[in-house]
Amino acid sequence: MIDIRLARERPDELRAALARKGGTEAFDALLAADARWRAETSRVDGLRARTKLKGRPTPEQLAELKAVKEELKGAEASLSELERRRDDLLYLVPNPPFPEVPDGLSDEDAEELRRVGEPARFSFTPRDHVDLGGFDLERGAKLSGARFAYRKGPVALTELALYRFALDRVTAEGFEVILPPVLVREEALYGTGFLPNEESQLYRMERDDLYLTGTSEVALAGYHSGEVLSGAELPLRYAGYSTCFRREAGAAGRDTRGVFRVHQFDKVEMFVYCSPESSRDEHERILAIEEALVQSLGLAYRVVVTAAGDLGPSAAKKYDIEAYLPSQGRYREITSCSNTTDFQARRLNVRFRRGDGRLAPVHTLNGTAMTARWLIALMETYQDGRGEVAVPPVLAAFGAPERIPAAS
Repeated sequence: MIDIRLARERPDELRAALARKGGTEAFDALLAADARWRAETSRVDGLRARTKLKGRPTPEQLAELKAVKEELKGAEASLSELERRRDDLLYLVPNPPFPEVPDGLSDEDAEELRRVGEPARFSFTPRDHVDLGGFDLERGAKLSGARFAYRKGPVALTELALYRFALDRVTAEGFEVILPPVLVREEALYGTGFLPNEESQLYRMERDDLYLTGTSEVALAGYHSGEVLSGAELPLRYAGYSTCFRREAGAAGRDTRGVFRVHQFDKVEMFVYCSPESSRDEHERILAIEEALVQSLGLAYRVVVTAAGDLGPSAAKKYDIEAYLPSQGRYREITSCSNTTDFQARRLNVRFRRGDGRLAPVHTLNGTAMTARWLIALMETYQDGRGEVAVPPVLAAFGAPERIPAAS
């Protein structure tokens, strides 16, 4: 959540920043609710002071005391309700974007930073990953419905090798591997900003009052919730591998072919706890790791800065890496990384102790190291005219085959 003290001190600055993210209604409502809460707090404090009498009270003072206590009882109830209302609104206000983030409301407004590598060109019409084979969509739909798939044989082995390859690389960069839970309580989703804003994307297990997570970012952010970390141990870098679940609400008609946009997928996610002073450097570091992974696989890609209005509630800045898909003739997102500043840490109450003993919220960052979208880009990039796929040799050490045979 945002810093309420900052909102009081610099409301115009925050309002202008939030307007770039799509609206200021929640922020203005928050300021009004906070003003009412502060006024009621002052009233309650005054009434409490009047209940403290010195010496032996007179009958008149006792009568006045009784009246004051009745008024105080009502004022405290009002204060409690005003505090609840203020806190509810605080959860609705997103993290303001950094000044350098481009304006706009969609992915078309993203700012391209660079392109790396030459897109694959063929003397034949390139096939997409579905025609190249290894994905049983029909049986996936029979079992679970639309946007589910079986991955089979060499394709399945190649996908598993990609995850192991990513874990190996991020471990070498100082990330500690964690296999986290995928079912979490509501508090973890509020803490990371996925609730209440993105509830439509979540699978809820109502009988158990738990949610399936759409990313291990949720579990990694909640790992240190309610804790005070030592400044000397920062940054803490974790890499989570898990299966993820998303409803893809609002995605009707988008990427319905194949496994680019599905309800269940696996992912390697990087997550960092750091000091506020180092979070921008950590963001660039995560991006550099992601780029090195793409380059190791020889994929053509571009890096873009997401537009302010296309950012999620928690992110102040986000980079996307988009790989070139020959079958579509365009770049598509395969990974992203976000700086969420102290937004999640305030919600989850994760603080660190500075050298002078003062406590402050940490900054948190996240970045995707691997998903099956990389497999799509790999298969389409390294196909030949017969429909076979040459798997990059770097994956052989992690169990991938040399080639994925053409679909029969």
